[in-house]
Amino acid sequence: MLKLLSYFAAMSLVCVTALAGGRQTATLDVSNMDCAACPITVRMALEKVPGVASAKVDFHAKTAVVSYDPAQTTPKALTQATSDAGFPSKLRGGQ
Repeated sequence: MLKLLSYFAAMSLVCVTALAGGRQTATLDVSNMDCAACPITVRMALEKVPGVASAKVDFHAKTAVVSYDPAQTTPKALTQATSDAGFPSKLRGGQ
Protein backbone atom coordinates (compact mmCIF):
# COMPACT_ATOMS: atom_id res chain seq x y z
CA MET A 1 0.00 0.00 0.00
CA LEU A 2 2.84 2.38 0.86
CA LYS A 3 4.47 1.68 -2.53
CA LEU A 4 1.20 2.49 -4.28
CA LEU A 5 0.82 5.79 -2.43
CA SER A 6 4.43 6.70 -3.17
CA TYR A 7 3.87 5.95 -6.85
CA PHE A 8 0.81 8.21 -7.05
CA ALA A 9 2.60 11.00 -5.19
CA ALA A 10 5.56 10.80 -7.56
CA MET A 11 3.33 10.76 -10.65
CA SER A 12 1.41 13.80 -9.39
CA LEU A 13 4.66 15.70 -8.90
CA VAL A 14 5.84 14.80 -12.40
CA CYS A 15 2.55 15.92 -13.97
CA VAL A 16 2.48 19.25 -12.14
CA THR A 17 6.11 19.94 -13.02
CA ALA A 18 5.51 19.11 -16.67
CA LEU A 19 2.50 21.40 -16.88
CA ALA A 20 4.16 24.37 -15.21
CA GLY A 21 7.64 23.91 -16.69
CA GLY A 22 7.08 25.44 -20.11
CA ARG A 23 5.15 28.55 -19.14
CA GLN A 24 6.46 32.07 -19.43
CA THR A 25 5.04 35.35 -18.21
CA ALA A 26 4.70 38.57 -20.17
CA THR A 27 3.64 41.95 -18.82
CA LEU A 28 1.91 44.20 -21.32
CA ASP A 29 1.30 47.93 -21.05
CA VAL A 30 -2.25 48.37 -22.36
CA SER A 31 -3.64 51.59 -23.87
CA ASN A 32 -7.20 52.88 -24.22
CA MET A 33 -8.66 51.29 -21.08
CA ASP A 34 -10.98 53.98 -19.77
CA CYS A 35 -13.79 52.14 -17.97
CA ALA A 36 -14.26 49.19 -15.64
CA ALA A 37 -15.45 46.93 -18.49
CA CYS A 38 -12.28 47.41 -20.56
CA PRO A 39 -10.13 44.96 -18.57
CA ILE A 40 -12.75 42.26 -19.14
CA THR A 41 -12.52 42.76 -22.89
CA VAL A 42 -8.72 42.69 -22.79
CA ARG A 43 -8.67 39.55 -20.62
CA MET A 44 -11.13 37.75 -22.90
CA ALA A 45 -9.10 38.67 -25.99
CA LEU A 46 -5.93 37.32 -24.41
CA GLU A 47 -7.57 34.13 -23.18
CA LYS A 48 -8.66 33.33 -26.75
CA VAL A 49 -5.02 33.13 -27.87
CA PRO A 50 -3.94 29.46 -28.05
CA GLY A 51 -1.39 28.70 -25.34
CA VAL A 52 -2.52 31.37 -22.86
CA ALA A 53 -2.94 29.81 -19.42
CA SER A 54 -4.11 32.95 -17.63
CA ALA A 55 -4.42 36.70 -18.05
CA LYS A 56 -4.78 39.20 -15.24
CA VAL A 57 -5.61 42.75 -16.29
CA ASP A 58 -5.19 45.73 -13.94
CA PHE A 59 -7.31 48.73 -14.91
CA HIS A 60 -5.51 51.20 -12.64
CA ALA A 61 -1.99 50.14 -13.64
CA LYS A 62 -3.06 49.73 -17.30
CA THR A 63 -1.26 46.37 -17.49
CA ALA A 64 -1.93 42.76 -18.33
CA VAL A 65 0.13 39.91 -16.90
CA VAL A 66 -0.13 36.87 -19.13
CA SER A 67 1.05 33.34 -18.43
CA TYR A 68 1.53 31.44 -21.69
CA ASP A 69 3.17 28.47 -23.36
CA PRO A 70 5.95 29.78 -25.66
CA ALA A 71 5.61 26.68 -27.83
CA GLN A 72 2.08 27.81 -28.75
CA THR A 73 2.21 31.62 -28.84
CA THR A 74 4.48 34.67 -28.69
CA PRO A 75 4.40 38.07 -27.03
CA LYS A 76 3.75 39.54 -30.50
CA ALA A 77 0.57 37.44 -30.78
CA LEU A 78 -0.50 38.66 -27.33
CA THR A 79 -0.07 42.32 -28.25
CA GLN A 80 -1.85 41.67 -31.56
CA ALA A 81 -4.82 40.16 -29.69
CA THR A 82 -5.25 43.23 -27.49
CA SER A 83 -4.81 45.57 -30.45
CA ASP A 84 -7.42 43.67 -32.45
CA ALA A 85 -9.80 44.16 -29.50
CA GLY A 86 -9.22 47.93 -29.60
CA PHE A 87 -6.60 48.12 -26.86
CA PRO A 88 -3.09 48.53 -28.27
CA SER A 89 -0.39 47.13 -26.05
CA LYS A 90 3.35 46.69 -25.94
CA LEU A 91 5.62 44.32 -24.10
CA ARG A 92 6.94 45.94 -20.94
CA GLY A 93 10.69 46.30 -20.58
CA GLY A 94 13.09 43.76 -22.03
CA GLN A 95 11.03 40.67 -21.37
